[in-house]
Amino acid sequence: MSSVKLTTAFGLLGGVFGILLGCTEPGPDIPRLSWYVFDEPSGAFVQAAQRCGEVSQGRYRIELVPLPADADQQREQLVRRLAARDADIDIIGMDVIWTAEFAEAGWVLPWPEETADQVRRGRLTSAVDSATYRQRLWAAPFTTNTQLLWYRRDRVDVPPRTWDEMIARAEVLGGSGAIQAQGERYEGLTVFFVSLLASAGGSVLGPGGQTVSLEEAPTRRALEVMQRLATSPAADPSLANAREDQARLAFETGDSSFMINYTYVWPSANANAPHVAEHMAWARWPAVIEGRPSRVTIGGINLGIGAHSRHPELAFAAATCLVAAANQRLAATLGGLPPTTTALYDDPQVRETFPFSAQLRATLRDAVQRPQTPLYADVSLAISHTLHPMRNIDPEADVTRLRAAVKRALHSEGLL
Repeated sequence: MSSVKLTTAFGLLGGVFGILLGCTEPGPDIPRLSWYVFDEPSGAFVQAAQRCGEVSQGRYRIELVPLPADADQQREQLVRRLAARDADIDIIGMDVIWTAEFAEAGWVLPWPEETADQVRRGRLTSAVDSATYRQRLWAAPFTTNTQLLWYRRDRVDVPPRTWDEMIARAEVLGGSGAIQAQGERYEGLTVFFVSLLASAGGSVLGPGGQTVSLEEAPTRRALEVMQRLATSPAADPSLANAREDQARLAFETGDSSFMINYTYVWPSANANAPHVAEHMAWARWPAVIEGRPSRVTIGGINLGIGAHSRHPELAFAAATCLVAAANQRLAATLGGLPPTTTALYDDPQVRETFPFSAQLRATLRDAVQRPQTPLYADVSLAISHTLHPMRNIDPEADVTRLRAAVKRALHSEGLL
């Protein structure tokens, strides 16, 4: 799941979008750049836009236009406007899963080669890969995220190394050993499967993203883990209806010992359940195969430039400013959004916000992309519909069913 949906849980400030930014009233001749992005509640994006408008010395001003909280609704709104050649869209806060679709459709401009290296330099490779399609950079990596294992150190001395070990230990703990995860039929279920599959050494699509992979052994192993979790007494009874926030809230009651979730659960627990936070610890996502490190799906926001922008050169300059290290630090410390610049994980302010920064950076270095295809929306639906509910998964039969569903998705015309 991308961090687009997650930061609303711990923002400190209300929405302040739709205002023109700048210390003084901008002159009428200063070009206005519209930045369409999710309604980040801490004010970090507003401050970044104001900073960039000021350092531009009158070349441009940035206006933030809020998108819906739900990522699917964000995509739908943007797709309809971009398909209509809307010239008002200058800068787009793009979910990492939109890169191939938006690039193939001609809705965003490729990054100029003369500045692409500047945007790539010092960034996490996985974040750069999320903004790349057909060897071209289509967006600037801005924020990122991935999941960690969160557990109760007052109940668990050493974090489990594998999924099998975690499920077994949770079953021994009994009532307080519940595992919180995402099992509803939505994007989070696709994320769960892709992470398990990659950790088992497999992939959904073949090289180039045009054929189905889903190799037999890794796919079956991923499905075995999902089915075992869902049928275990350690699974939350509401697993089939659980998203990230349901998992967070359940863990904050204190009745669970393990949780798979994004980094926003840390500030949330400290604010809402300090009695739980004082016992929270973190570790790398459990491995699927003993001795093989887990590979977890990456999320985050990249900044793309609308193909029909009236001011593309200014938009590229503004986006380059917005993704600078200083503004990533702001997004991290105010909004809890992990940076894409590798060195920031050693920054004292960032480390104070993310005491788990070393584990997070290590996980992100090995992070895996969701299937990079213009038909990703169809592929994701095919996966989540085939594998829901997890308790009904048949690891043998569903390898074939899943391959057939993904193959059909690759031959569809996509969804708006």
